[in-house]
Amino acid sequence: MNSAESAGSTSLPWRRVLLVVGLLAVAALAGYRNTLTAPFVLDDGGTITDNPTIHHLWSAMVPPRGGYTVSGRPVANLSFALNYAISGQSVWSYHLLNLAIHFLAACTLFGVVRRTLAGPVLRARFGRVALPLAGFSAVLWLLHPLQTEAVTYVSQRVESLMALFFLLTFYGFVRSIDSPRPRVWRALALLACLLGVGTKEVIATAPVLLLLYDRTFVAGTFRGAWAARRGFYLLLAATWLPLAALVAGTGWDRGGTAGFDVGVTPSAYWCTQFEALVRYLRMSVWPHPQIFDYGTFWYGLGAAAPYALVIAVLAAATLVALWRWPSAGFVGAWFFAILAPTSLVPGTIQMIVEHRMYLPLAALVAFSVAGAYALLGRRSLWLWPALAVAAGALTFQRNEVYRSDLALWRDTVAKVPDNARARYSLGIAFTERGRYAEAVEQGKEALRVDTRGAYRSKAFMVQNKLGHDLVMLGKTDEAVPHFEAALRQDPIYGIAHLNLARALVSLNRYPEAIRHYEAALQRHIGGAEAEEELGDALMHEGRTADAVGHLQAALRLAPGSAPGLNNLGYALLMTGHVDAAVAAYRQAVQLNPQYVAAWVGLGYALITAGRPAEAVGPCTTAVTLRPEFADAHNVLGIALARSGRSNEAIAAFEQALRFGGRGPDVYNNLGNALAAVGRRTEAVARYREALQVDPDYAPAQRNLGEELQRSGDPTEAAGPRRKEPR
Repeated sequence: MNSAESAGSTSLPWRRVLLVVGLLAVAALAGYRNTLTAPFVLDDGGTITDNPTIHHLWSAMVPPRGGYTVSGRPVANLSFALNYAISGQSVWSYHLLNLAIHFLAACTLFGVVRRTLAGPVLRARFGRVALPLAGFSAVLWLLHPLQTEAVTYVSQRVESLMALFFLLTFYGFVRSIDSPRPRVWRALALLACLLGVGTKEVIATAPVLLLLYDRTFVAGTFRGAWAARRGFYLLLAATWLPLAALVAGTGWDRGGTAGFDVGVTPSAYWCTQFEALVRYLRMSVWPHPQIFDYGTFWYGLGAAAPYALVIAVLAAATLVALWRWPSAGFVGAWFFAILAPTSLVPGTIQMIVEHRMYLPLAALVAFSVAGAYALLGRRSLWLWPALAVAAGALTFQRNEVYRSDLALWRDTVAKVPDNARARYSLGIAFTERGRYAEAVEQGKEALRVDTRGAYRSKAFMVQNKLGHDLVMLGKTDEAVPHFEAALRQDPIYGIAHLNLARALVSLNRYPEAIRHYEAALQRHIGGAEAEEELGDALMHEGRTADAVGHLQAALRLAPGSAPGLNNLGYALLMTGHVDAAVAAYRQAVQLNPQYVAAWVGLGYALITAGRPAEAVGPCTTAVTLRPEFADAHNVLGIALARSGRSNEAIAAFEQALRFGGRGPDVYNNLGNALAAVGRRTEAVARYREALQVDPDYAPAQRNLGEELQRSGDPTEAAGPRRKEPR
C-alpha cells in the first residue's frame, strides 16, 4: 500500500473502483433478475399505458395534467418516452432502465460515501478502510428489500431517478472540493439538481442538505461554507423557482392527489406520519412485512401519541447531535429532511409507502456500516458480506410478488384485509382474467371494510365495477342498483352512465337507457360504440329520425364500421331516405363482403326503391353465405316475386319456413306467390296460417278476404262479426 492510499486519499486506482462497480452490477442483477417481465400495475396506467405524451419525445416535456405520477415532472416523463420509443408498452425496457438507474445511484452513493470517509473530517478514523466501507454501504443499500418498490414498481422511477440526481448533486460537490477544476464539478452538481427538479419535488431539500454537508464534512461551520461557496448555493437555491413553476402547473395540489385541499385534513394526515416514520425506521432494520399498499389511516392525537413520542425523541437527538456530533447529526437530518416534503404535504390515499425510504435509507446504511467499524474494528468487515447475501435473497423473494398484478394484490389483501383499495384492485385483476364471481366478492368486501370512509371518495368506482362484474355474470337486475349508487355519489361519472345504459337496454328499459347514453356522450365517454348503441335504442323507441344523427356520428368516429353502416342503412330506410340507405348498405358489404345482414338489408332497400330485379343478386349472396338464414330467403322471395319469378319465389319462401321463419309475413308472402300462379287453395291456407300466428295481421286479413271473395264465400271473407256496443 502506497502512502497516498494509507493516508486515505480520495484518489484510488481505477481498477479498484471498477472492481466495486462490477460487484454492484452483479449484485443488482442477482437481486432483480426476476423483475424484467413484471407487469405494469396501479399508477403505471396513467404513467405509461394511458399516457399519450410519451409517444413522442417532444411531447414528453409537457406531461399530462391531473393526478398522474408524471404530472409536473417532465424529466421523468421523458425517461418513459425513451422506453416507449424502444419497446412501446412492452415492460422489459422499462424495468431494465429502472434497474440501471438503481445501479447508477448505488455507484454514485459509493463515490460519495468513500470520499466522505476519506475526507478531512473522517479520514483519521476511516481513511484506511474508506473503500470497503463505502462498497459495503452501496451494496447493502442496493440490495435492501425496502428498495424494491422504488425499483420494481415502474412508476416509482420518479423516486429512484430523483435520488440519482440528488446523489449526483452531492457527488459533483464532493469532487469539486479537491479538484483542480472545481467549476466543472459544481456545474455538474447544478445540472443534476435541475434535472431532479423535473423529476420529483423532494429534490427541493438538496440545497439545504448540501449546505449542511459542507458545514459538517468540509468547511466546519455554516459561515465558512457560505463564505467559500456563496454563489454556488445561491444558484442551487434558484432551482426552487422552476420547481415552484412546475408545482403550480399541477394546480399546487398535483391534480388533487397531494396538497392541503385534497379531501384529507392536514391534522389527520400528520398524525399518521408519526407511525409512518417509526415504521420506516423499523423496516430499515427488519424489513418485514412489506406491503405494497398500506391503505389510508385516520389517526387522532391519542392514537398517534406513542409514535409521536418516539419521533420527538429522535428529532431532539438529531438537533443535539448536529451541535455535539455533527456527523451523526447529519444522518438524522438527512432522514428527516428528505421525508419532510411527503410527510408535511398531505396525500389523498396512500399515507405510508415504502418507496419514500429509497433515498433516506442511504445515510442510515452508511452510518450503520461506519458505526459498526468504529465499534468492532476490522471484525465488522466480515459481517457485511453475509448481510448482503441475506438482503439479496430477501429482495429476490419480495420481487416474486410483482410477477403478476394478481399475486401483488393477493399479497396486499392477505396482509391488510381491511384495505378497500387493495380489494378493489384485486377485483380488477380477477375481472381481467374473466373470474367475475371472485371479482364481485372483492367488490362487496371493499364496500364492507371501508367502514371509516378511508376509500369513500372512490366508492363510486367500486360500485361501478361491481355492477360491471354482475352484468358479466348475467345478474343485470342486481347490477343496476350499483350503477345507480355510483351515479348518486358522482353524477358526472361517465363510464357509470354508459354501463347503466347498457344494462337498462338488456332489460328493455329503453327510455331510461337513452338518458344515460346521452349523459355518457356529453362527457365524451363511449365514442362510436355509445353513439351506435344510442341510435339503436332510439329506433326501438320509434325515434328513427333522431337515431339517424347518432348513427352518422358513430360513423364519423369510426368510418370503417360495417355494423354501423348497416344500422344507418336501416334507419335511413325507415325514415324514407331510400337511396341513402342503399348507399350505406353498399358501403357495408364493400367493407365486409361476409356480412350477411348487410346483404339482406341492401336487397330490401333495392326492393323498396322499386328495383326488385337488382335486389335478387344481394339476396342470393346472403343465402349463399348463410343458407339457414330465414330472413334472407324471405327477402329473396320478395325480390323474385316482384320480378315476376313467382315459382322461384315460392321455393324461397318455403326455404324461409323450413329454416324457422314463422312470422306472419312469411306465410302471407308465400300465399301471395301461390295465388300469383293460380294455386289459390294453397294460398288461402297460407293466409290462414299467417292469422294463426297474428290474428291482427292486416295484410293477411285483406288477402284472405279477397281470395274468399273470388271463391264465392263472401260471408267467411267478411271475417267474424263484431258485437255492437250497447
